[in-house]
Amino acid sequence: MNDLIQLQLMDAQSAMDRAIDHCESELTKIRAGKASAGMLDGIYVDYYGASTALAQVSSINTPDARTIVIQPWEKSLLTAIEKAIQVANIGINPQNDGIVIRLVVPPLTEERRKDLVKKVKEEAERGRITVRNIRKDANTKIQKLKGEGVSDDEIKTGEGEVQKLTDAYIIKVDKHAEAKEKDVMTV
Repeated sequence: MNDLIQLQLMDAQSAMDRAIDHCESELTKIRAGKASAGMLDGIYVDYYGASTALAQVSSINTPDARTIVIQPWEKSLLTAIEKAIQVANIGINPQNDGIVIRLVVPPLTEERRKDLVKKVKEEAERGRITVRNIRKDANTKIQKLKGEGVSDDEIKTGEGEVQKLTDAYIIKVDKHAEAKEKDVMTV
């Protein structure tokens, strides 16, 4: 296979890897009734005028399946962390005892589980769409190689390889979504 096509395939594969990683991180944020530090990803605290990730200004632990304990490095951050969690609207009220902040994750109702499954499906579809867009870009770039002396047969082979990559990555997205759905529906 032509080196230029090989390069496009490697670019497409790394872009698809990033898309899968992003999809995984988005699925992690969907809570399944179990406490996890990942639920707090994306929450930023005002730390001396700079927006800083919660995990960088505190220790986050899960002592049991229903509780998250946040212990800030500095006590002065307690109220800022509490406020950031309320603003993030993750559906859990923080409990500040002056030393640590506790988040008690409530058990999920059947209706809420079904809503979360819908959210998982939406996120998985976003992941599939991203992978398909990467396929489209890769095929467009491979088509443009025609002007650089690459034969039609090599271009067809390259497009076939891009399709194989796409199929493999869509299966990965589906597996992640299926695992998350099972996690959400488990009582």
